[in-house]
Amino acid sequence: MADRKTELTELRKLVDRMKVGMLTTLDGDKLRSRPLHTREFDADGNLWFFVSASSPKVAELDFDHGEVNLSYADPSKYDFVSISGRATLVRDRVKMESLWTKMIEVWFPQGIKDPDLALLQVKVESAEYWESPGSAVVRLLAVTKALLTGDASSLGTDRKLQIN
Repeated sequence: MADRKTELTELRKLVDRMKVGMLTTLDGDKLRSRPLHTREFDADGNLWFFVSASSPKVAELDFDHGEVNLSYADPSKYDFVSISGRATLVRDRVKMESLWTKMIEVWFPQGIKDPDLALLQVKVESAEYWESPGSAVVRLLAVTKALLTGDASSLGTDRKLQIN
């Protein structure tokens, strides 16, 4: 079994490549998902996103004590990630400034001084990811091999990680 740092490194590579995750929260008795651009996946196993503190997604954190799921996908490579964790609202201006880019002003036109601007920190508790091998040709060969042999191991990696 790989150590925590190695597991996080592999997971971080996938998230960094995919960038946009679908954040799922509980809205009363219904699940809701919406896309968020990942600003950072830090070495401690925290994902960081800019959010509006008054948004419904932030209010929904109260329904299930901040438990959330993030799903990432790269269908062109058949790579997928599902992360479970606990989200909290953070108003650390120094952290916000370190993650801020001009591009974020598209969603927050008042800039870094916007009083509604906050960060959503998701502490990764567990994750599962699926990685397929190489190019489309390699994937096709792997599917063909699996069909002929009944052995699906060549189709890629399926890893379950318990981080925290």
